[in-house]
Amino acid sequence: MFRIEAAELLLVRLPLKFRFETSFGVQTEKLIPLLVLHGDGVQGLAEGTMEFAPMYREETIAGALHLLREVFLPRVLGHTFANPEAVEAALGTFRGNRMARAMVELAAWDLWARTLGVPLGTLLGGRKREVEVGVSLGIQADEAATAEVVRRHVEQGYRRIKLKIKPGWDVQPVRAAREAFPDIRLTVDANSAYTLADSGRLSALDAFDLTYIEQPLAWDDLVDHAELQRRLKTPLCLDESVASAADARKGLALGAGRVINVKVARVGGHAEARRVHDVAQAFGAPVWCGGMLESGVGRAHNIHLSTLPNFALPGDTSSASRYWETDVVNEPLEAVDGLMPVPTGPGIGVTLNREFIARVAELDEEHRA
Repeated sequence: MFRIEAAELLLVRLPLKFRFETSFGVQTEKLIPLLVLHGDGVQGLAEGTMEFAPMYREETIAGALHLLREVFLPRVLGHTFANPEAVEAALGTFRGNRMARAMVELAAWDLWARTLGVPLGTLLGGRKREVEVGVSLGIQADEAATAEVVRRHVEQGYRRIKLKIKPGWDVQPVRAAREAFPDIRLTVDANSAYTLADSGRLSALDAFDLTYIEQPLAWDDLVDHAELQRRLKTPLCLDESVASAADARKGLALGAGRVINVKVARVGGHAEARRVHDVAQAFGAPVWCGGMLESGVGRAHNIHLSTLPNFALPGDTSSASRYWETDVVNEPLEAVDGLMPVPTGPGIGVTLNREFIARVAELDEEHRA
């Protein structure tokens, strides 16, 4: 049992250390909402991964903050819960808005784990002490720049290289990376930039021995992905189009993909992420943990989730120092030779860098029952 006594909503803006270009556009900073739940003398932390504008999925930071203040937090503040699944159930009557609801559920998991004094991964059923890490590389200026940025990250030991692609910039960077590094585990991510009419262009990627092509078609589509998968040898990986375990079951049953990217916020929290993991495992489909340029709070949650057994492919939980000069947490989250150690402290195993947050916070408010 644990009680949620109070909550803090924080909003920080962090500059990225590099220009990150995808099919959505260019990103040079990240606006990050943080939630702190207080209870039983401990704190539970969570991070929102929705964007300022609805580019990835339909949720936005402004909408999430409104729902947290006016709807979701009033449902849980002042209440005692048997476990985080009970928190999930308390919010389960609301449709959609999974990323906003996930902030409450994730913070509840962290709060519960800290109350019990055990690492979050242990409560989720994970066994690993370190997890394999890949890296996601944005669109570069040309093929030579692509080969160079791949080289730097291969030398750093990352176990998978993922290239962002878009129409008109797909075969070229993949060819450059594969010719320079014939043996690396290589993938691409289209972020829904293509249509089924582009299947000829996408089939050209079959020549490069990719582990998978991630979410090439529409963010809310499974049917066209199934048709595209029939036309390709390379496995498709579903990301944006899987918002629940039910979506995962339908996608795998349809043959819309053979791999699933699990983003814990996209599916509404750890409980549903674990269900997605279990469904994929039943189909014999591996999963991996996707990233959303998280700060240390979200990164720590991702690392603990990745300790579950069917997270069989390297995730996007690369070193925090790739992204930030200063992180919002005190503990370093750094991979060594492509392996990220799992934080061993209670809960997610990190604590807020309150001094730094006070300097960069654009919002800091407290809520009580």
